[in-house]
Amino acid sequence: MPPLQPLSTAETPVHHELSLTRKLVLLFMFCLAQFLDAFNNSALFSAIPVLEVSMGMTESQSTWIMSAFQLTFASFLLISGRISDVYNPKIGFVGGVSGLGIISLCAGFVDDTIPLIILRALTGIASAMTIPSALALLVNVFPEPLEQARAIGIFGGCASIANVLGLMIGAMFVQWASYHWVFWFVTIVAMPAALACAFIIPPEISKTKDNLEPGAAKWKNLDCLGVTILTVALILFIFAVTSGSTDGWASAAVLVPLIISIMMVIGFFYWETRIHVNTAAIPPRTWFYPNFSILFAVALLPLLWWFTVFIIFTTLWQNVLEWSAILSAVHMLPLGVAAFIMSFTGSLSRIFSPKWIILTGMFFCMVATVLLALGGGKPEDYWPYIFPAFSLGSAGVMLTYTHTNIAIFQAAPSSMAGTVGAIFNGALQFGSAIGLAGVSSIETSVEATHGGSHDILVPLGSCLYSVHFSINIL
Repeated sequence: MPPLQPLSTAETPVHHELSLTRKLVLLFMFCLAQFLDAFNNSALFSAIPVLEVSMGMTESQSTWIMSAFQLTFASFLLISGRISDVYNPKIGFVGGVSGLGIISLCAGFVDDTIPLIILRALTGIASAMTIPSALALLVNVFPEPLEQARAIGIFGGCASIANVLGLMIGAMFVQWASYHWVFWFVTIVAMPAALACAFIIPPEISKTKDNLEPGAAKWKNLDCLGVTILTVALILFIFAVTSGSTDGWASAAVLVPLIISIMMVIGFFYWETRIHVNTAAIPPRTWFYPNFSILFAVALLPLLWWFTVFIIFTTLWQNVLEWSAILSAVHMLPLGVAAFIMSFTGSLSRIFSPKWIILTGMFFCMVATVLLALGGGKPEDYWPYIFPAFSLGSAGVMLTYTHTNIAIFQAAPSSMAGTVGAIFNGALQFGSAIGLAGVSSIETSVEATHGGSHDILVPLGSCLYSVHFSINIL
């Protein structure tokens, strides 16, 4: 992977002439959508204990408050990406942000468990509409590789900030108002943003080669059968992985959907080889673009590390050590600050090969994981072990995320921006699902063996260290 090179004058699109102010406003809107998607998950961590009490939830039901969003978000990314590439990314983006605001408004009025889980699942679908379309628009707004690298880095950094600020804002709402405001806050931000984007996103950056075709050709290019097969497969896979820690990995409720999902994925890739390359949702040649498959594998790691650490320490500090949600959020700040700083390193890809930047980030993660495994989770371990591990590990995760994202968009043609964004974000979500399933299984095992969660960091650290070491070897 060579360093990025600027576009020649002949390669520069017409919409490159957008003013800097217009570009920055558009970038802010795209980042705001990314912020809301991440906020939707992190803010609820502070509200879950209150929701459990007020709605009388079981442990399994409270798990699905979080998992329902993740399941639909990851599963509907591909169809969202295809819609963005084939139809119009502006419509997908504005529709997704609007849907996010409306569904969150309804969720704020719900006081029953099942309707809330259903609304969380719908929220995941709306969020899935925003990310691929935002990335497709972002690539068109910033076609020059160096500018694009910086924009993608900032876009990713907003998610890390949202994860930490979401925990803190959610804690303040729960402590000083009510959990309903966790949902209404999203509505208050999303609805004006959607209205503004309907006017400020210029039509010329929404045009791609595919969405200029007649309606019948667009529908054919959507590859409805292929997208449906893969979407159902992903739903079954994430359901199985999520349920494994609670129902047991050997139970039929886990094994049956897991096996069916694997068979459907195989069927999807076979189907893609049988149809014309221009109508395939993910043409087989995609995986043979330079380094694309390797970058997809690397994309599994950032959220696996980040969310695993986030979940385990939030649970440990609030449930075991009985810290307040606000105190826990304050101690999480190094994760967000370090990641946000590293999100501005996109320009490094013009000086150094992304390969070495990604490897550096993964090395930081390994060192941080060793520190966490050695330090444990006691309060006196925070400054000597946990604080430096949070800072170093989160910086490494963001380096890996940013430059993998930059490299994967450079590897594929810009006409596939929506689909590539869906593939990349799907890999991130698979990583987080695997990480959360691993944490839950390890936590269950530790509690059964030791009668508590205090020793969970040692096996968890060893597991993550092995994963990162193996990928670095590859």
